[in-house]
Amino acid sequence: MSGDTEVYFYHLESRTLEQVLPALLERSLERGWRAAVQAASLERVEALNTLLWTYREDSFLPHGADADGAPAAQPVYLTDEDSNPNEANVRFLVDGASLDDLGGYARVVHIFDGHDPDAVARAREAWAAAKDQGLSVSYWQQDEGGRWQQKA
Repeated sequence: MSGDTEVYFYHLESRTLEQVLPALLERSLERGWRAAVQAASLERVEALNTLLWTYREDSFLPHGADADGAPAAQPVYLTDEDSNPNEANVRFLVDGASLDDLGGYARVVHIFDGHDPDAVARAREAWAAAKDQGLSVSYWQQDEGGRWQQKA
């Protein structure tokens, strides 16, 4: 596997996934990227689907999930599977979701809860696996104000 895919690790400490995911998705769309968000369960996909419709009163993120149909038409696709039906450039892995084949993405982003020891352990394993595959990895941690700081 080539090192073309960047693998980012976002360590949540002062804010929740629900607070940071919409902004990360907005930035991805601003870059002209299509995004896929992979959660660990269908129930979590449904919760994220609701979040992206309601996280701000003045706008929403265009998105859909399998139940909505036409995945290829979705700029942001929510799933609990490892397929890529919207041809996403960036893949967000949340709630411990994992992806065996990181190829084909410009970026794969692991978002994990720094207060959950199991999530931290899974992130460490994913970091080691990405390094072993020769991929470019970086680690981002929130400061007290919730801004991302690159630590490694």
